[in-house]
Order: sequence, then C-alpha cells, then structure tokens
Amino acid sequence: MTNATADARGTKYSHLPLSTAGPLECSLTGTILMNHPYFNKGSAFTKQERHDFELSGLLPPGIQTLEQQVQRAYEQYSTRADDLAKNTFLTSIKQQNEVLYFRLLQDHLEEMFSVVYTPTEGEAIENYSRSFRRPDGVFLNIHDAERVRHDLSLWGTVDEVDYIVVTDGEEILGIGDQGCGGILISIAKLALATLCAGIHPNRVLPVVLDCGTDNEKLLNDPLYLGLREKRVRGEKYDEFVDVFVKAAREHFPKAYIHFEDFGLANARRLLERYRSDIPCFNDDVQGTGCVTLAAIMAGLHVSKQKFKDLRMVVFGAGTAGVGIADQVRDAIAAEAGISKEDAAKQIWLVDKPGILTTGMDNLSAAQKGFAKPKEDWDGRQTDLLGTIKEVKPNVLIGTSTVHGAFTEEIVRAMAEHVKQPIIMPLSNPTRLHEAVPSDLLKWTDGKALIATGSPFKPVKGPWGPDGKEIEIEVAECNNSVVFPGIGLGSVLSRARRVTDKMLVAATKGVAEMGPALRDAEATEPLLPGVEAVRDVSVRVARKVIQAALEESVATEEGIPSDDADLDEWIREQMWDPVYRPLKFVPAEGASRQARGEMRVVGSLKR
Repeated sequence: MTNATADARGTKYSHLPLSTAGPLECSLTGTILMNHPYFNKGSAFTKQERHDFELSGLLPPGIQTLEQQVQRAYEQYSTRADDLAKNTFLTSIKQQNEVLYFRLLQDHLEEMFSVVYTPTEGEAIENYSRSFRRPDGVFLNIHDAERVRHDLSLWGTVDEVDYIVVTDGEEILGIGDQGCGGILISIAKLALATLCAGIHPNRVLPVVLDCGTDNEKLLNDPLYLGLREKRVRGEKYDEFVDVFVKAAREHFPKAYIHFEDFGLANARRLLERYRSDIPCFNDDVQGTGCVTLAAIMAGLHVSKQKFKDLRMVVFGAGTAGVGIADQVRDAIAAEAGISKEDAAKQIWLVDKPGILTTGMDNLSAAQKGFAKPKEDWDGRQTDLLGTIKEVKPNVLIGTSTVHGAFTEEIVRAMAEHVKQPIIMPLSNPTRLHEAVPSDLLKWTDGKALIATGSPFKPVKGPWGPDGKEIEIEVAECNNSVVFPGIGLGSVLSRARRVTDKMLVAATKGVAEMGPALRDAEATEPLLPGVEAVRDVSVRVARKVIQAALEESVATEEGIPSDDADLDEWIREQMWDPVYRPLKFVPAEGASRQARGEMRVVGSLKR
C-alpha cells in the first residue's frame, strides 16, 4: 500500500507520474498553443487563460463549455453525407483538439464506434493514398532498415512512450493487404486504447512497416504512397522486424508493443518469437481469443455447464480461429489442472478440407496442436455437419468468412444434444457472417446463446413462458472490451511480459461483467457493450495487474493490494477527455510536455 495523502480532488494517488489531477503546465502561447491538439481548447479557453497565454485577440469573446463544443461538433458531424465523410470529419477534429475529439466519441460512442473503427475505418484505409492530406505516425521502409533506430529515436525520450501499435498492413480488417495505408489501423487502435482505457494520447506511437504490397490495385494506382513492389518476405523481412523491435525496446524500454493485422504467415510466428522476452500482444491472435473466451465463460455460466465439459468446434482455422482455440485450450488447462495437450482434445478445428487431421499436409505449427489422429476419422464424414454429428459440441465458433455456413441442418443437429448451444458467428463484416441471430434463435426455439462479430439488433420471438414474446439482446464479440484493458494493465504495472495467466485473468474480468450473468431469463447479452467499456477496462486492468504481480513480471513499485484501492490507482492514471486548467510556465526549465514537444519530431537536441 502507498501512503500518499489525498489532494484537493480527494485522491491519494495524485503524486503518480501519469496522474491527471490538477492543472496542466504549458509554455506555449498564442497561435502555437491553439495549433497544438493536446493543449488546444478553442472557444473554451477561460478569460484568465486568454490573458495568460496571449489568446485574447485570436478568439471571439464568447467563452463556451466543452459540452457546448461537443453539441456544435455533433451537429457538424451529422451533416456529413456518409460514414466515410464522417470519419474524415472526426480525423480533422482529432488533429485540432484531442479533448474535443475523444469527448465527442465518448458521448456518442455507440453511434460513432463503427465510424472510427470497423467497417468505416477499413474504407478509409482502402482510400488512404487518394484521401491523403497530412501524415501521422512512423513510416519505416524495409529498404532503409539502417535508418530505423535513428528514425524512432526522434519521437521521444526513454520515458515518453507507453504504447506502440505496429502493423505491416498485410491483413487489414478483413479487407486484406493495404500496404502503407495500414498506418491508419495503428492510429485507430491507439485511439480506441485512449477512448476505452484512458491511455494518454500524447504517449502513444503508431507505426507501419512498409514491406511492399501484393495488392495489384495499389501497385497500379499512380497515387499510391507506399513501396510500389511485391511484398518482401523471408530472411530480409524477419531481419527488418527484428531491427524495429530492438530499436523500439532500446529507445522506449517501458513501452508495450501491440502487433496488429500482420498476415497469416507472420502474426503468430512473430508473437511467439518475442512474447517471452518483451511486453507484446497481438490483438488478432490473442484479443479475439480473449473476448470469445469471455463470451464462452459467460455462456457456460448461464447454461450451468463447467469448463471441463466444454466441447468446441471452430469452423475456420486461420489466425483468428486458431487464436480462439489457443485461448480456450489454455483456460481449460488452467481451470482443470491438465496439460495443454490434453485440453486440446476438447477442441476440433474444421476448415475447407474438413476437420484438421494428422494426415493433412501444410498445417501450421499452431494448427498441428489441434489436429486429430487421421485413423480416428477415416471413413467418417469430416465436413462441418459430419463433425457436429460426431463430436456433439456445446460451443460452435465461426471464423470462416463463409456466409451462411451455419445452416439450419447444422444448427438443429447441434441443438439435438445440448439444451442451450453456444453459437458464435464471428466473421466480419456482416455479409460474411456464418449465420444471423434471428435464424439461430428460430432454429433453436430461442435457446441458443449467441455472440457475433458485428453488432446486431435485438431479436423478438415467442420464446418466453407460455409462448410469450420476449426480446433477446445479442452480444458482440468486440475486441475493444478487452485489448485496451490488457494494454492499460500492462502499461501501469510496467510488465516485463504479457503471460498466459494475465490473458486468462483479463478474460475473467470481461466475463464477470457480462449482463447475462445477472439475468435469470437469459435475454441480456453475454458480454458488456462498448457503452460500459471504461468500467470494463478498469476491471480488466486490475485483473491483469494482479496476475502480473502473481507471476512476478510487474516492475512498477507501490501497486496497491486491495481491489478498491487498486481500482482508484488505475483510474487516477487514466486520461479523461476533460479540459484541465492551464498553468503558464516559462519554457526554460519546463518539461518537454509543457513545451508541447511530446511526439514532435525535431524537438530533441541532436
């Protein structure tokens, strides 16, 4: 326990370096101040601030509140013709005023989430080169690997970066290879980390590793901004990634590295290469697995089943499908006290050729861990329907991108042997879903426990007592309820690594907050929605930090042991989209943050 005294705001943790209590020191004045998105308040600068920071002649005399600014920004947002135009508008707000941007999103999160992330962000990424106005983030060129250390060093000192998102742009949001346009997914993920978990927006770094592209449309586009060549692979690629990781660790040794949207051949391989040595995470492999596992945990609780009884079929054995299988296997092993090899016997992977068996060529190392003995399946029907009939699973996961793959025959076959089947069509976007909730509920007489990869409206049907019509809310397996909290917990504990136990703990944190756990009629969703995401992130961060302490990988000192104190400690260090009073300090002797130099290349003395 720490012994700090409470400040005027009533917190005993205001002494922490990441505390958001009290005024914000600033050395900038005039136009320079108003052009800085971290400090800018626009029309909300107070009378005293306008005097102290030489702003009086630069602003109309009316002084407004943040709430009034949000109202005006929302009205402007609402006039945009389509979601891509709204995405562009929000980007312009972010570049001018970060507090306003995040507060606008926070106040309208359910409406705007799909605009700042999937599916609209995918469209923005596809149009990156044609819509380009100004760069943001770090662009690293595989043919200039010798410059990586130098280029990264320009972005700050060793204590200034907490969270890095890096992509090579090969497998973006279900739309494939987008080359250097992948920088936008790094930016979007960091925005979600700030919005959902309070990661400080001036302490993050978006990175794209430009290794070329195999997207012919981009290669033939005269306006494409990235390397106009086929992707570099093999030894040179691995060396380039290694140079980046080592340089990032050298210059920002406290930073947590989040790998995002790497291709199937590299995502898991790179994660396994580095996760035993550095604090890193891959959302496609681990995040999807964690949030799906949370939904399964909630579903098993609602249906009064135990983990030891789980029998799961995953249709689609790519990065996401195997990642889910990994997380579930690890959880079974931990809960039952058995080996991962034995836990894997409760999971079956099915892909285009049918159930994965030891007789198949070209299985990845990760897939081989779930392959069943060939002789056990010789002469049997090995497609999805045949597997369902043989295995009799209580959980069915879809990551295949095969629209309509979960047919009525398949779903009814599953429902024959389990009272409340847990069914999760997770492929994105919606047009690629294996089934829609209304069909799944109709085919199971309202008994299916469902989570999907995209948001769906509640479904009404005659499934209540005596055929009464009820409305069932459908959970969305949205990674944003888990990955920001994992990052927050890892950053605040300064974890040396992100361990399996930390991920299982995060999953339990999400599952505990599932609305269905407190609903006897099972009409509430299995998972919390994005509207509760900051509270969820606090719970996830707490679980992650406690697991990091148990695993002896947390390096931060003075972490509280009591749950309530730890929650307060976490919240105190989460950035909130509110205007803090500005306090003028002379540039000489001021911090780099006060001088507006954080994440400003060219501000460091060479």
